Amino acid sequence: MKKIFALMMAGVLAVSALTACSSQTGETEPASADSGSSDSGQTSASSDDVTYKIGVLQLIEHAALDAANEGFVAALDDSGINYEIDQQNAQGDQTACQTIAEKLVNDGDDLILAIGTPAAQAVAGTTSDIPIIGTAITDFAQSGLVDSNEAPGGNVTGTSDLTPVADQIDLLHELLPEAKTIGLLYCSAESNSDIQVKMAEEACAELGLTTERYSVASSNEIQSVIESMIGKVDAIYAPTDNVIANGMNTVAMVANENKIPVICGEENMVNAGGLVSYSIDYYDLGYMAGEMAVKILKGEATPADMPIQYLDASSCTLVTNEDTAAEIGVDLSVLDGAAAGGTSEESTAAEE
Repeated sequence: MKKIFALMMAGVLAVSALTACSSQTGETEPASADSGSSDSGQTSASSDDVTYKIGVLQLIEHAALDAANEGFVAALDDSGINYEIDQQNAQGDQTACQTIAEKLVNDGDDLILAIGTPAAQAVAGTTSDIPIIGTAITDFAQSGLVDSNEAPGGNVTGTSDLTPVADQIDLLHELLPEAKTIGLLYCSAESNSDIQVKMAEEACAELGLTTERYSVASSNEIQSVIESMIGKVDAIYAPTDNVIANGMNTVAMVANENKIPVICGEENMVNAGGLVSYSIDYYDLGYMAGEMAVKILKGEATPADMPIQYLDASSCTLVTNEDTAAEIGVDLSVLDGAAAGGTSEESTAAEE
């Protein structure tokens, strides 16, 4: 028994010696895989790993605003940032605009895109902290969204859809030289439409054309207002008005049946039955807004210091609807080679 006990004690002493030796030389057991990942994971995440929350408030559903929305999202995708997007559409309802604006602000979004002037006004009236990018807005300053278009000064900036109104009126005059009285069709609730109507009045006056304003308060009034123009106007000018754009099928139905040409503010209104336009590209407009948003999210710029952006006038495209021209008896051949600023590309839109 003494011999066995002695051997046991010798073993204990040997183990103790080895442990002491290991401690003196600094040897330790390797760390587990779990402990290693906790040291180098979320706690040291780079800015590239941030997922931004983006809210979108679109005033109403129609082709131009849809295109701007698509362009915005494409710019986000192309930038490579991580984001979650909350798409909301007010369907032209001002009360819904306010409700959605409050929701997006309460959600704590990192940035909000507002498509259309009333949408931007609703969001800007709800928050002065969250960055707001507006698009499809004619004049940010006159709409009360910024201090000035050159230096916004607050939490709102974006891209303007100001179209070449004077060129569009020149186009009307060239295509319809016998037209003397022009009906200006717009929604009285949209401040940016009033801006364009004033520009159209000035352009018409320079050409010796008489103008008459025809406004609607909502889409429900479009048909009756167009019918009231029959026999009183030789042509209609409809700017980039969201209510009119949304109801363009109704405008075209009545106007074309009564042989009244409609000169439009943008391409999709022509596609819906209008006659002709010099048009900006709303997809490009939205894409530009998306590029601005990425700079803000990355901390490379602030809305206060980002001037309102515009598409180059030379990028406007002459768009005509041959089906409408045939229906109302207008010869489009006089426009061969015509282009806004002399540089736009001509395209033809057939009515669907």
